[in-house]
Amino acid sequence: MDSKNRSTVTEFIIIGFPTLYGYGPFLFTCLLLVYLLTVTGNVLVFTIIRLDSRLHTPMYFFVSVLSFLEIWYTAVTIPKMLINILYPRKGISFNGCLLQTYFFHSLGASECYLLTAMAYDRYLAICQPLHYPTIMNPKMCTRLIAICFTCGFLCPITEVALISQLPFCGSNEIQHIFCDFPPLLSLACTDTSINVLVDFVINSFIILVTFLFIMVSYIRIIIAILKIKTSVGQAKAFSTCVSHLSVVLVFFSCIVFMYVRLTKSYSLYYDRVLAVIYSVLTPIFNPIIYSLRNRDIRIAVKYRIFRH
Repeated sequence: MDSKNRSTVTEFIIIGFPTLYGYGPFLFTCLLLVYLLTVTGNVLVFTIIRLDSRLHTPMYFFVSVLSFLEIWYTAVTIPKMLINILYPRKGISFNGCLLQTYFFHSLGASECYLLTAMAYDRYLAICQPLHYPTIMNPKMCTRLIAICFTCGFLCPITEVALISQLPFCGSNEIQHIFCDFPPLLSLACTDTSINVLVDFVINSFIILVTFLFIMVSYIRIIIAILKIKTSVGQAKAFSTCVSHLSVVLVFFSCIVFMYVRLTKSYSLYYDRVLAVIYSVLTPIFNPIIYSLRNRDIRIAVKYRIFRH
């Protein structure tokens, strides 16, 4: 590729929702409130789990890591989105756009692998309770987390490397709410079929394989729960899984429609709506689901607040 062509566009302008520009102050206030609630909720869940020894179990260890991940996941996009609301035509450099895309996808892939590890943990706890303490020991938990983040941060490297070589010599307006692969590919002034194919293969592997593994785990979990003779035992087993399954369904239902497709033509408006759901709303659901619906964490929070 001719590097001169690629350097024609040195920065991008993220358009967001043009029809909502007139509601800038209101949107800024709402998004800032959501962001503060997201960070506060996830910090609270992470801190409570770290401080309360009764929550030092594999399941809550993974929940604390998920909260930690969500803090950084939202930090990659929302602060820049807040700036774009105040200054609609403010640009982002070519390298800055690639970095945002890389970290957004790295953390997103890490979350896919982490949710898979959490499903595996629940499978062992319910389907193999006698072997669970031996298999899911602290060393194994740490290894699983290391694998999740290592694989997550390696996955987007090929996609970013390929897109960095594309020539961008036309419009520099990104029809999205942040930098991402699909809207960037639509701006390239050359054939991007190889990029689309590579994106499809990588995203399909990350999203569909992890989702399939999670669903198989929960099918086996449900079968095991139905074999429990007492309704109390069934209810207790279901309660440990429903929170995680809720997070999985919300997160994967959006990213499947967004990233598992073999074309670069897409609905700009609906993609932006989906992006709001999985990048802004899903991270705030996690602390709500894991705190309000989780008895152990509610008790731990009350203990920390009222113990004095």
